[in-house]
Amino acid sequence: MTPNPFDFDERSPLVELQLDTPVLQHQGRIFAERLSEGDEAALLQRGGLADLSNLPRFGLRGPAAAGHLQGQGYVLPERPNQALRQATGEWLLRLSQSEYLLLGALADGGARVAALEAAAADLGPGCYPLPRQDSHAWLILTGTQLPALFAKLCGVDLGKPFAVGQVVQTSVARLNAILLNAGDGALPHVHLLCDRASAHYLWHVLLDALEEFDGGALGVAALLAAGIP
Repeated sequence: MTPNPFDFDERSPLVELQLDTPVLQHQGRIFAERLSEGDEAALLQRGGLADLSNLPRFGLRGPAAAGHLQGQGYVLPERPNQALRQATGEWLLRLSQSEYLLLGALADGGARVAALEAAAADLGPGCYPLPRQDSHAWLILTGTQLPALFAKLCGVDLGKPFAVGQVVQTSVARLNAILLNAGDGALPHVHLLCDRASAHYLWHVLLDALEEFDGGALGVAALLAAGIP
């Protein structure tokens, strides 16, 4: 029996756009398996857009946040607006001197980040939780045309100044967004977090922009096959 996204407590803000698509249940979470006709592996290279909003994401801030994360085995970025991919697959973003954002790994369904958030009541003084699941949608863009795409939508140059592991807090299509350059070389890809209530608007804006490059929407199966995020 095909899983129904509405049977799950955690649902993407884009779930209504994915009801007529194949569904993938992965690590206890629900995702759109495919969103385009044809070869999504080729689409991944040209220009793809996928929804990762069902993956856990969680923030911490305060003077004790760094110590708490290190105590949990995380390696911290040295400076604000940098990110490090952890050995277990998560990305840890440093948004300011004392604010951090964790993006769960697709491989384990974000289990490690979810466990950290579940234990937030025991953070102790000087370390404050910043829940992001209900405030931010999480999209990923892939492909060789990303520099040209972002040149159309915001003022970010995805050339050398925006290297892998760099974080930019900017405006995309007039919406505040967090961008993380997570990979170049064989498969460039950028994680994008935006206001959850604006996810529908931004999804359609990004798809319209991708059409110029023969790109389109992706399911999570293509990301898993490519080994990202």
